[in-house]
Amino acid sequence: MEPIISPSILSADFCHLGREIDMLNNSEADWIHIDVMDGVFVPNISFGFPVLKHVAKASTKPLDVHLMIVQPEKFIQEVRALGAFLMNVHYEVCPHLHRVIQQIREAGMQPAVTLNPATPVSLVKDILPDVYLVQLMGVNPGFGGQKFIERTVEKVRELRDLISETNSKALIEVDGGVNLHTGDRLIEAGADVLVAGNAVFSANDPQEAIRQLKNL
Repeated sequence: MEPIISPSILSADFCHLGREIDMLNNSEADWIHIDVMDGVFVPNISFGFPVLKHVAKASTKPLDVHLMIVQPEKFIQEVRALGAFLMNVHYEVCPHLHRVIQQIREAGMQPAVTLNPATPVSLVKDILPDVYLVQLMGVNPGFGGQKFIERTVEKVRELRDLISETNSKALIEVDGGVNLHTGDRLIEAGADVLVAGNAVFSANDPQEAIRQLKNL
């Protein structure tokens, strides 16, 4: 089964964002990954909903929205208004994670949860039957272009075993440090979805880079 490829527009050329979205629309990318940062949970700020409304309008691909923010539940309706099919929140900021997952599903989106590099996969065991996807960060969130944390590959294997143990159908997504080399190892370990930023947008031919990731 081919991996799902979700290019992260965090690495796109923001001066020509419409052109970048058109490129993705005409590529073999499956989803478009949107990293929303608040400067609180992570040490950076990306883009807000006024910009994302234009991204959503231009995109013909499903939107994979990853909220790296505190209190993500406050923005469920805004994410839904974008037409997003998936809303992803961090385990580390949701003391009432099950409630937030329910609210996302009730809003008509697929719920997902992300784990930071230092967060053990065992902590999501109880929520696995309720989520569409679990994302593992391959870098510490907040910036693009970071070096891949090698331990992520083993965490994918651990999560795949936990998903099987709980009879969950959750997909495994990896975000951060993904390229052809790391992507191949992540797919072998059991990942279903690859988020790629620099590996796509810094390539001489971004569409070819997506095609190569798709064929891992």
